[in-house]
Amino acid sequence: MKHVLGIDVAKTKLDVVLLFPDGRCHTKEVDNTAAGFAVLSAWLAKRAVVDLHVGMEATGTYWEAVAEYLVDAGHRVSVVNPAQIKDFGGASLVRTKTDKVDARLIARFCLAQNPEPWSVPSPALRELRALVARREALIGMRTQEHNRLLVAREVVREGIEAHLTQLEKGITEVEAAIHRKIDQDPDLRNQRGLLDSIPGLGEKTIPILLSHIGGEPRFTKAKQVAAYAGLDPRQHESGSSVRGKPRLSKIGHSALRKALYMPAMVTITKTGWGKAFRDRLAAAGKPSMVIIGAMMRKLIHVAFGVLKPVLSLSKGRANPSTQRFMELDSDNSIYEYR
Repeated sequence: MKHVLGIDVAKTKLDVVLLFPDGRCHTKEVDNTAAGFAVLSAWLAKRAVVDLHVGMEATGTYWEAVAEYLVDAGHRVSVVNPAQIKDFGGASLVRTKTDKVDARLIARFCLAQNPEPWSVPSPALRELRALVARREALIGMRTQEHNRLLVAREVVREGIEAHLTQLEKGITEVEAAIHRKIDQDPDLRNQRGLLDSIPGLGEKTIPILLSHIGGEPRFTKAKQVAAYAGLDPRQHESGSSVRGKPRLSKIGHSALRKALYMPAMVTITKTGWGKAFRDRLAAAGKPSMVIIGAMMRKLIHVAFGVLKPVLSLSKGRANPSTQRFMELDSDNSIYEYR
């Protein structure tokens, strides 16, 4: 039986709980720094830990450094959706919430569910993700300042306008850096070309898609990618009286859903295949928001379809099947977009 390590990740510290095969439990708190990682490694070595499975939640970006460190040390690491841990705790009737209790709950989840291991993305992909996240943050700040400017008094307008100018410059610089990063990496450059062949996807959306589903293979089925984005349908039925309409689960990356909304709108109004898709659903009586949600899911299915072959083939190999993926509609699940 293996050892299991649960880590509750915070910005400055890590609370860890080590479960032994005989049921014993040891706890430790270390800094979320390189020095803290070394302390954790020495602590594990002192306890003669072998065949270690480490679990942690995907909390912002604070988990990435320790996850990479532990993978490099030869341990199996699983990065779990926090919603899964929350549901597991609810099913286990866990009523107390502290960092150590959370770490123990994560360890118990890994022991019971044996989640898939996380693989370290390439340096180029990690840098692309950081740039994409920075761009989204700057755009969010720009939106906030635009809203403030609408109601600002004259005495502060000049400062807000100056900040907006700085933000525009920063966004332009980050977007240029994103294009350079993709151009410099052969795999990302090739994958960008494949995504660019999909009508409806543009230069703003493609880097976001690449940062989430590009690089190394992470998924084996399109449904997994849809679930990762929270675009999978959620059923709500019970007995014979409750028959709720299927809706988007929204248990996934909101930034990815946000990035697909406008491309879905453009696709169903400006492209031939998108209009046909829209008309077919409209003829079936589906409202407009249902159609948009269905197109968002369709787009991520198509994106995964054109990327999947090249992720496992040699560099530079073209994928001629973009049109085929757009024409196929094997999954007809329709749900409310709210």
